[in-house]
Amino acid sequence: MAALEILPYPNESLRRQARPVTEFDASLARLVSDMEETMNAEDGVGLAATQVGVDLQLLLVHPYAFRGSDARDEPVVVIINPEVIWQSDETNTAEEGCLSFPDVFIHVTRPAKVRLRALNLKAEPFEIEGEGLGARALLHEVDHLRGVVMIDHVSFLQRQRALKKHQKHQAELAAEARRKGPVGKTAKVSTAG
Repeated sequence: MAALEILPYPNESLRRQARPVTEFDASLARLVSDMEETMNAEDGVGLAATQVGVDLQLLLVHPYAFRGSDARDEPVVVIINPEVIWQSDETNTAEEGCLSFPDVFIHVTRPAKVRLRALNLKAEPFEIEGEGLGARALLHEVDHLRGVVMIDHVSFLQRQRALKKHQKHQAELAAEARRKGPVGKTAKVSTAG
Protein backbone atom coordinates (compact mmCIF):
# COMPACT_ATOMS: atom_id res chain seq x y z
CA MET A 1 0.00 0.00 0.00
CA ALA A 2 1.08 3.55 -0.63
CA ALA A 3 -0.44 6.86 0.34
CA LEU A 4 -1.45 8.94 -2.66
CA GLU A 5 -1.31 12.70 -3.14
CA ILE A 6 -4.68 14.35 -2.62
CA LEU A 7 -5.13 17.01 -5.27
CA PRO A 8 -6.00 20.43 -3.89
CA TYR A 9 -8.58 22.65 -5.53
CA PRO A 10 -8.38 24.11 -8.23
CA ASN A 11 -6.57 21.13 -9.80
CA GLU A 12 -8.26 20.49 -13.16
CA SER A 13 -8.75 16.78 -12.34
CA LEU A 14 -11.34 17.82 -9.76
CA ARG A 15 -13.51 19.25 -12.56
CA ARG A 16 -13.43 16.19 -14.83
CA GLN A 17 -16.26 13.71 -15.13
CA ALA A 18 -14.94 10.29 -14.21
CA ARG A 19 -15.16 7.29 -16.55
CA PRO A 20 -16.98 4.10 -15.54
CA VAL A 21 -14.81 1.32 -14.17
CA THR A 22 -14.68 -1.57 -16.67
CA GLU A 23 -11.71 -3.60 -15.42
CA PHE A 24 -12.10 -5.30 -12.04
CA ASP A 25 -8.56 -6.55 -11.60
CA ALA A 26 -5.55 -6.44 -9.29
CA SER A 27 -4.69 -2.87 -10.28
CA LEU A 28 -8.17 -1.72 -9.20
CA ALA A 29 -7.77 -3.57 -5.89
CA ARG A 30 -4.36 -1.90 -5.41
CA LEU A 31 -5.88 1.52 -6.13
CA VAL A 32 -8.63 0.89 -3.56
CA SER A 33 -6.02 -0.15 -1.00
CA ASP A 34 -3.92 2.96 -1.68
CA MET A 35 -6.99 5.20 -1.52
CA GLU A 36 -8.01 3.65 1.79
CA GLU A 37 -4.54 4.26 3.23
CA THR A 38 -4.67 7.85 1.96
CA MET A 39 -8.14 8.52 3.36
CA ASN A 40 -7.24 7.05 6.74
CA ALA A 41 -3.96 8.98 6.92
CA GLU A 42 -5.94 12.21 6.43
CA ASP A 43 -8.72 11.12 8.82
CA GLY A 44 -11.24 11.47 6.00
CA VAL A 45 -14.80 10.16 5.86
CA GLY A 46 -14.74 9.68 2.09
CA LEU A 47 -12.46 9.88 -0.93
CA ALA A 48 -13.17 9.86 -4.66
CA ALA A 49 -10.65 8.58 -7.22
CA THR A 50 -10.69 11.95 -8.97
CA GLN A 51 -9.25 13.50 -5.79
CA VAL A 52 -6.09 11.44 -6.30
CA GLY A 53 -5.94 12.12 -10.04
CA VAL A 54 -7.57 8.90 -11.23
CA ASP A 55 -10.35 9.36 -13.76
CA LEU A 56 -12.56 6.46 -12.60
CA GLN A 57 -16.00 6.24 -10.99
CA LEU A 58 -14.67 4.89 -7.71
CA LEU A 59 -15.23 6.19 -4.23
CA LEU A 60 -14.68 5.06 -0.67
CA VAL A 61 -16.76 5.98 2.36
CA HIS A 62 -15.83 5.11 5.93
CA PRO A 63 -18.57 3.16 7.73
CA TYR A 64 -18.34 5.79 10.49
CA ALA A 65 -20.52 7.96 8.21
CA PHE A 66 -23.34 5.42 8.50
CA ARG A 67 -22.97 3.93 11.98
CA GLY A 68 -20.92 6.39 14.01
CA SER A 69 -17.98 5.57 16.25
CA ASP A 70 -19.08 1.92 16.68
CA ALA A 71 -17.97 1.38 13.06
CA ARG A 72 -14.48 2.94 13.40
CA ASP A 73 -12.70 -0.41 12.93
CA GLU A 74 -14.86 -1.72 10.09
CA PRO A 75 -13.54 -1.84 6.51
CA VAL A 76 -14.35 1.03 4.17
CA VAL A 77 -17.28 0.80 1.80
CA VAL A 78 -16.05 0.55 -1.81
CA ILE A 79 -18.50 2.06 -4.28
CA ILE A 80 -17.90 1.68 -8.02
CA ASN A 81 -19.92 3.24 -10.85
CA PRO A 82 -22.48 4.74 -8.43
CA GLU A 83 -25.90 5.86 -9.54
CA VAL A 84 -28.20 7.90 -7.31
CA ILE A 85 -31.55 6.09 -7.54
CA TRP A 86 -33.45 8.00 -4.85
CA GLN A 87 -33.02 11.00 -2.60
CA SER A 88 -35.41 12.49 -0.08
CA ASP A 89 -37.25 15.74 -0.57
CA GLU A 90 -36.28 16.58 3.00
CA THR A 91 -32.95 18.38 3.21
CA ASN A 92 -30.57 19.39 5.92
CA THR A 93 -27.85 21.96 6.09
CA ALA A 94 -24.65 21.05 7.89
CA GLU A 95 -20.97 21.82 7.93
CA GLU A 96 -19.01 20.02 5.25
CA GLY A 97 -15.30 19.69 4.62
CA CYS A 98 -13.23 18.16 1.87
CA LEU A 99 -9.75 16.67 1.66
CA SER A 100 -9.17 18.77 -1.47
CA PHE A 101 -9.97 21.89 0.59
CA PRO A 102 -7.98 21.21 3.79
CA ASP A 103 -9.15 23.20 6.83
CA VAL A 104 -12.09 24.73 4.93
CA PHE A 105 -15.58 24.02 6.26
CA ILE A 106 -18.79 25.45 4.81
CA HIS A 107 -22.49 24.86 5.35
CA VAL A 108 -24.01 22.89 2.47
CA THR A 109 -27.65 21.88 2.00
CA ARG A 110 -28.16 18.33 0.77
CA PRO A 111 -30.94 15.70 0.80
CA ALA A 112 -31.31 14.14 4.25
CA LYS A 113 -31.45 10.60 2.81
CA VAL A 114 -30.14 8.98 -0.35
CA ARG A 115 -29.94 5.55 -2.00
CA LEU A 116 -27.26 4.52 -4.51
CA ARG A 117 -26.91 1.52 -6.81
CA ALA A 118 -23.31 0.53 -7.47
CA LEU A 119 -20.82 -2.30 -7.88
CA ASN A 120 -18.40 -3.62 -5.30
CA LEU A 121 -14.77 -4.60 -5.90
CA LYS A 122 -15.91 -8.01 -7.26
CA ALA A 123 -18.23 -6.28 -9.79
CA GLU A 124 -21.27 -7.42 -7.80
CA PRO A 125 -24.24 -5.01 -7.77
CA PHE A 126 -25.53 -3.66 -4.46
CA GLU A 127 -27.51 -0.76 -3.06
CA ILE A 128 -26.52 1.46 -0.18
CA GLU A 129 -28.57 3.99 1.75
CA GLY A 130 -27.29 6.89 3.73
CA GLU A 131 -28.98 9.24 6.14
CA GLY A 132 -27.55 12.37 7.75
CA LEU A 133 -23.76 12.18 7.56
CA GLY A 134 -24.01 9.01 5.46
CA ALA A 135 -26.14 10.77 2.82
CA ARG A 136 -23.87 13.81 2.91
CA ALA A 137 -20.72 11.70 2.44
CA LEU A 138 -22.20 9.67 -0.42
CA LEU A 139 -23.47 12.72 -2.29
CA HIS A 140 -20.26 14.69 -1.70
CA GLU A 141 -18.13 11.89 -3.18
CA VAL A 142 -20.54 11.26 -6.09
CA ASP A 143 -20.29 14.98 -6.83
CA HIS A 144 -16.51 14.60 -7.15
CA LEU A 145 -17.03 11.92 -9.82
CA ARG A 146 -19.18 14.43 -11.74
CA GLY A 147 -16.61 17.23 -11.50
CA VAL A 148 -18.58 19.08 -8.82
CA VAL A 149 -17.00 20.34 -5.59
CA MET A 150 -18.62 21.52 -2.37
CA ILE A 151 -18.25 25.23 -3.12
CA ASP A 152 -20.55 24.74 -6.13
CA HIS A 153 -23.45 24.30 -3.68
CA VAL A 154 -23.17 27.65 -1.88
CA SER A 155 -23.73 31.33 -2.59
CA PHE A 156 -21.18 33.53 -4.31
CA LEU A 157 -20.22 35.19 -1.02
CA GLN A 158 -19.77 31.85 0.81
CA ARG A 159 -17.72 30.55 -2.13
CA GLN A 160 -15.45 33.62 -2.06
CA ARG A 161 -14.88 33.26 1.69
CA ALA A 162 -14.10 29.57 1.35
CA LEU A 163 -11.71 30.18 -1.55
CA LYS A 164 -9.91 32.93 0.36
CA LYS A 165 -9.40 30.62 3.34
CA HIS A 166 -8.29 27.79 1.03
CA GLN A 167 -5.80 30.02 -0.81
CA LYS A 168 -4.36 31.22 2.51
CA HIS A 169 -3.98 27.62 3.70
CA GLN A 170 -2.31 26.58 0.42
CA ALA A 171 0.13 29.52 0.71
CA GLU A 172 0.99 28.45 4.28
CA LEU A 173 1.64 24.89 3.10
CA ALA A 174 3.87 26.15 0.28
CA ALA A 175 5.83 28.37 2.69
CA GLU A 176 6.30 25.43 5.05
CA ALA A 177 7.54 23.24 2.20
CA ARG A 178 10.05 25.94 1.18
CA ARG A 179 11.31 26.19 4.77
CA LYS A 180 11.88 22.45 4.90
CA GLY A 181 13.83 22.52 1.67
CA PRO A 182 14.52 19.47 -0.48
CA VAL A 183 13.86 15.95 0.84
CA GLY A 184 11.99 17.20 3.89
CA LYS A 185 15.01 18.73 5.65
CA THR A 186 14.72 22.07 7.39
CA ALA A 187 16.49 24.78 5.44
CA LYS A 188 19.17 26.78 7.23
CA VAL A 189 18.21 30.38 7.70
CA SER A 190 20.94 32.96 8.07
CA THR A 191 20.35 35.77 10.52
CA ALA A 192 23.46 37.64 9.43
CA GLY A 193 22.77 40.92 7.62
